[in-house]
Amino acid sequence: MKAAVSADGGLTEAQALRRLQQDGPNELPSSKQRTLLRLLVEVISEPMFLLLVACGVIYLLLGDRGEALMLLGFVFIVIGITFFQQRRAENALAALRDLSSPTALVVRDGLVRTISTGALVCGDIVLISEGNRVPADMRLVESSNLTVDESMLTGESATVPKFVGEAAGGQLESPGTESRSHVFSGTLVTQGTARGQVVATGVRSALGRIGASLAAIGTDLTPIQRETRGVVKRVAMVGLVLATLLALLYWYLRGDWLHGMLAGLTLAMAILPEELPVVLTIFLGLGAWRLARENVLARRIPAIELLGATTLLCVDKTGTLTMNRMAVRTIWTEAATFDTATAGNAPLDESLHGVLEFAVLASHRRAFDPMESGISDAGRRLLANTEHLHDNWTLLSDYPLSKAMLAMSRVWQSPDLRARMIAAKGAPESIIDLCHLDSVRSGMITQQVERMAEEGLRVLGVARALFDQSTLPGNQHDFDFEFLGLVALEDPVRPDVPAAIAQCRLAGIRVVMITGDHPATAISIARQAGLVSEGSAITGAELAAMSDVELADRLADTDVFCRVQPAQKLRLVQAFQGRGEVVAMTGDGVNDAPALKAADIGVAMGARGTDVARESAALVLLNDDFASLVTAVRHGRRVFANLRKAIAFVVAAHVPIVGLSVLPVLFGWPMLLMPVHILFLQLIIDPACSVIFEAEPIESGAMHASPRRPDARLFDREVLLRGLWQGSGLLLALVGINSIARTWGDTDDAARAATFCVLVLSNLGLIYVNRSWSQSTWSRPDSVNPTFPFIAGGSVTLLAFVLGIPFLRSLFVFALPSWTLAGIGIGASLLCLLWFESVKRHFNRKRFPYGVGADRQPNHL
Repeated sequence: MKAAVSADGGLTEAQALRRLQQDGPNELPSSKQRTLLRLLVEVISEPMFLLLVACGVIYLLLGDRGEALMLLGFVFIVIGITFFQQRRAENALAALRDLSSPTALVVRDGLVRTISTGALVCGDIVLISEGNRVPADMRLVESSNLTVDESMLTGESATVPKFVGEAAGGQLESPGTESRSHVFSGTLVTQGTARGQVVATGVRSALGRIGASLAAIGTDLTPIQRETRGVVKRVAMVGLVLATLLALLYWYLRGDWLHGMLAGLTLAMAILPEELPVVLTIFLGLGAWRLARENVLARRIPAIELLGATTLLCVDKTGTLTMNRMAVRTIWTEAATFDTATAGNAPLDESLHGVLEFAVLASHRRAFDPMESGISDAGRRLLANTEHLHDNWTLLSDYPLSKAMLAMSRVWQSPDLRARMIAAKGAPESIIDLCHLDSVRSGMITQQVERMAEEGLRVLGVARALFDQSTLPGNQHDFDFEFLGLVALEDPVRPDVPAAIAQCRLAGIRVVMITGDHPATAISIARQAGLVSEGSAITGAELAAMSDVELADRLADTDVFCRVQPAQKLRLVQAFQGRGEVVAMTGDGVNDAPALKAADIGVAMGARGTDVARESAALVLLNDDFASLVTAVRHGRRVFANLRKAIAFVVAAHVPIVGLSVLPVLFGWPMLLMPVHILFLQLIIDPACSVIFEAEPIESGAMHASPRRPDARLFDREVLLRGLWQGSGLLLALVGINSIARTWGDTDDAARAATFCVLVLSNLGLIYVNRSWSQSTWSRPDSVNPTFPFIAGGSVTLLAFVLGIPFLRSLFVFALPSWTLAGIGIGASLLCLLWFESVKRHFNRKRFPYGVGADRQPNHL
């Protein structure tokens, strides 16, 4: 709404309060952390929690209070693990919210005061100056030499001049339009000062309108999440049926319904793959922590595993491939040229010193404009130790840019000259006009400008004048300017980008650029980054005219999309997904946010990215380093491969647990495993195994193979068969140990203890063998994963405590086995280790690269 207020006095505090209550704060919606109560409800609804409670109640009915309290105590372990993992990423993201200015200078009740940007309302008069972030959408009522960086909204790295005026039809303008009388929330003032009237806040601002479009785009579960949930659900249903049958059978055979229920619940706990959610949480949580150490924040942790399947990387140009800062590329006169890309450490030719000298003088000493910063940096570097840097000159006046003259002049006074020195820079055609050049010379300069523009460079003309009168003229045209030359700037490609893109191609990942920039600039940057193939670029206008079928035909051989609007970025991402690609989308601006959320993996820039972009992305590059993406892909492939190893172990470990829960009932033996034994395995050793497998380094050759198929499954035939074969051999060994113990007259408690010890030691052997599927167990050095000896030693120590401490031994219903039985058990554990290795070697003959299942050959390389 428009506010009928004085541009001088602004709103009153009472008016501002009413509008704040009416419109709400000047903020964008942000994701909220889960409360402790909500987390507790989620944990309580887990099947294992219900089984623990049921077992604890039965033990209380049986009069075994110590066993009941031990079981119920494990509930707090589950709550602690889940709570810690979920809080970490959300707290890290919250620490990034430092981009927008926290305060604003506003005129209220006729006084200038500082308030929180969240308290701004429509009608407020706000003062902005160079270096400020615009706190809300505003219509300018006063401005002086104002330019604004709108790249976060438009993708254009060039600054936009702003002037006081009315938009067409009195409507609020949009970023990137030709009319220049509005400034927009989140953009950066690079030069000048202004006073503006707030016309839109919060979700109604240009920044907020783009953010609102994200609500229509859902966030799906990743394949691993869907597959794991399905497996857990199906196995739990089967386990419930089998546990019920076992309880009824126990009751029928032995007439003890309470112990029958306990046997059934024990089987349910043995069958229920409760480790899988724990394993997944630990893998992805520690994976997120490892990525954070590489300056990559996992905004949505489960997306880490999907990185291993990424086949296409859609990247923005500004701030992603490039540094998002301007640097001098070429200095040109009619007699000489200096190209920084090819000059190396060569000094600047003396004939070109004047061009750069007066380009520096025509810029602000405390520069916020990216082009002025680039010119100042070049001056300090190329004119160092010369007489062409003038820190002792005094600025007398300046002539800012205007609609009629896209050039600016600055008037300087030298300490040793009476005359004033005027330095001018601006659009080449405006500088040519100021210098009153003839048609032949101006035509030659214009041709040079066009050649530079074709290389994606932004070109400024530079001129100088000497003025010896006391009164300065009112117009730049009244100076007698001399044309000096041209300065061409570029937003340079990040130094590590070409190598990172080459690594992506080697890993079978295609990279395309989607940008709102000019075609010449986009193609030039793409060439420097190593992106351009034989296909031509597609502009936004061409894209708008294409049908979906025509677009699909062009996607295969097009690597550059330029002059693309935000909605078109979203269309491109969805079109690539329609071709079967797994798409990762990088970006830092608000205009990237819808595509970031729609992509399979959205990757936002953290140092300068907008809150909207970060909220939409699955990953955030904290240092804006494009090369970190290669590290993230490597982590994704490693996570998926190691998850398969962990799942093979879980399957193998469950086979003997289930067998030892069922066989005693069928054959009339005393129970070999009780709930406390299964909890010892599931809540201590199994999560520890997850830590070991998660810490395993990536298999050799993983980054030289094609991405895995998107439909590649964790629980495929190879993983299940590997686990079943290894687990079945272990079950036979355990039954043998129990039979030997009973035959030799050992007590039931001693037989149970020996069987359990072999089970624990063999579980550690399973981990040791399955750490690598590409190398022999005996040839893989332990030094690459120091967690295994630490965790194995800890597990053996806990087992020793259980056997050695009478109180714990009684809780576990154990008795010390004889030395002979202990020696047989150690021998059986070694035989199991050999069995595990033989099964691994058998499956290795049929395995695919880096343990992720079947690869696919890329259709785009």
